Amino acid sequence: MDERDRRAASDRGPRVVVVTGASDGIGEAAASRFRAQGDHVVVVGRSKEKTAAVARRLAAPYYVADFADLAQVRDLGAALVRDLERIDVLANNAGGIMGARHITIDGNELTTQVNHLAPFLLTNLVMSTLQSSRASVICTSSVAHRRATGLSLDDLTLEARYSPFGAYARAKLMNILFARELHRRYHDLGLSAASFHPGIVRTAFASEYPSAVSGAYRSATRWLFRSPARGADTLVWLASTAPGAQWPSGEYFKNHRVARCADLAQSPDLARALWERSRQVTGLA
Repeated sequence: MDERDRRAASDRGPRVVVVTGASDGIGEAAASRFRAQGDHVVVVGRSKEKTAAVARRLAAPYYVADFADLAQVRDLGAALVRDLERIDVLANNAGGIMGARHITIDGNELTTQVNHLAPFLLTNLVMSTLQSSRASVICTSSVAHRRATGLSLDDLTLEARYSPFGAYARAKLMNILFARELHRRYHDLGLSAASFHPGIVRTAFASEYPSAVSGAYRSATRWLFRSPARGADTLVWLASTAPGAQWPSGEYFKNHRVARCADLAQSPDLARALWERSRQVTGLA
């Protein structure tokens, strides 16, 4: 974004920032920061009660969508296109670690759908608005992606081998690949994209994970894990600064800096293949 673009954006009034997974944790913290700095925040969450409560506190509009059901994601995408003239930032933040392997109503493994397929679908459904707004799309990933031992696009349901953390690691790998391919396909058309690691944060994202990991999150002390506000810091920084000038589009970030990611996350061929497979699975092809 050059100086002319920044002046034009300023002339349009407050930026429109859509935050998914905004009913608690990192998403709620980020939405609060955006609202405090004068942005027009749009809150998206799964729980109607929690999402409405956050929206009331921020005096912000809200939408409810369960990413375990792609029909609700399609409805959300249609509503955003209908109601918003522009979207300056789309924060794809919804996600988490799930428990036992579960197949959604759409026939997908739950962790993969909530963390990757639903955000992929939503982003594509609002693509025309994102392009016309010269938006930034920011995906919440995790250093856990480095634990992904592979990514079989022929077995996105993880029928051959499943573990809750393994599924999560693969989904976080997909977030980075998605941001890279989003950059490759659309950056020349005005779109910017990034993924980031928020740190290990005291949130409810592991509450459905039946192991010592969820116990550790529940019993975390202040000195061990980051607060949601600190976890949201890189997201807010990416959303509030100029891509191209202050950060390179398409990269993976940690603590405001480009971070090293796993070799798999740097594969352009895998990023392209994942995009095409995701189009097929979500019905966009």
